[in-house]
Amino acid sequence: MAQPFVQLKGVQKTYDGENLVVRDLNLDIQEGEFLTMLGPSGSGKTTTLMMLAGFETATHGEIFLDGKPINRLAPEDRNIGMVFQSYALFPHMTVAENVAFPLMVRGVPKAGLAERVTKALAMVGLKGYEDRRPAQLSGGQQQRVAVSRALVFEPKLVLMDEPLSALDKQLREQMQYEIKQLHHRLGVTVVYVTHDQGEALTMSDRVAVFNNGVVQQLDTPERLYEQPGNAFVASFIGENNKLRGEVMSLDAPWCSVKLADGSLIKARAVAAGAVGSRTMLSLRPERIVINPPAGSCDIVAPARVSDVTYLGDHLRVRAQAFGEQTMVVKVPNASKDRIVGIDHDIQIGWRAEDCHALDVSA
Repeated sequence: MAQPFVQLKGVQKTYDGENLVVRDLNLDIQEGEFLTMLGPSGSGKTTTLMMLAGFETATHGEIFLDGKPINRLAPEDRNIGMVFQSYALFPHMTVAENVAFPLMVRGVPKAGLAERVTKALAMVGLKGYEDRRPAQLSGGQQQRVAVSRALVFEPKLVLMDEPLSALDKQLREQMQYEIKQLHHRLGVTVVYVTHDQGEALTMSDRVAVFNNGVVQQLDTPERLYEQPGNAFVASFIGENNKLRGEVMSLDAPWCSVKLADGSLIKARAVAAGAVGSRTMLSLRPERIVINPPAGSCDIVAPARVSDVTYLGDHLRVRAQAFGEQTMVVKVPNASKDRIVGIDHDIQIGWRAEDCHALDVSA
């Protein structure tokens, strides 16, 4: 593999000298990659982005860009594009003046400014908006201006800090697609911060899941969802049913887990501990089948329906199983004729390979 375009080696950050916001972070990002840093508030993802941008200083460790250390470089000397959550447009400037600003501070000759601004605005579908001011634009248009401004000086690295969080759902999804297409077309390296799991899965080549200042898992969206490395990742990425129990036997790649009601469940030992240790079983709602045909599932258990919610393309069914455990099942709308009413007894089933035994210590 080629030398990473961005490297963080042993990076730590503390504000008070005692509590580490970012802990011994080692992260390699390849040129042209779209990497998302995902995590809850206070997990360290935005602090990491700010250290990359130069707005925060690493307490310990080194940050490299294209093989060169940048810890001691001022933000304006790093040649990094930045898109903020709040857009950060100058209200007294026109759209063209806002986009031209990074070029002007870099001393680009005026002769070429207008052409580069027009080209940058055309990339985001705003050609013809040059003379408007930010207050005359919608939220989505303002964000497009912010993206255009970050790209106009042709940086090799663009940082985006929750840039779509202020937009409504439909516009946010549209902008996700547009940013993703821009990335593919330009080949620029993007480091993106969000707390939105769906956004991360939709847009990224890889996702770094942060919690308590530590990257819990760095992987492709598909592997994060299908093969979470620990209980935190499984809980944070998408929805899942969590069954806690004790490892009774290990026979790689399988294990047997005893639940509180005495049920024995066969599962993949993805990150299970030794026999006798506590573990959490992770099972996605869409992997569960209601009243499965005989022989189609490895695990079948009785359950009682407690709630059914219609959500258009699927039904969300809640059922009580394994004692007082609530199980959530997503049923495709085409299969809804197999569902019975609330308080009715059913069978739920799934394949053992879809149930993952995970570490609960993270």
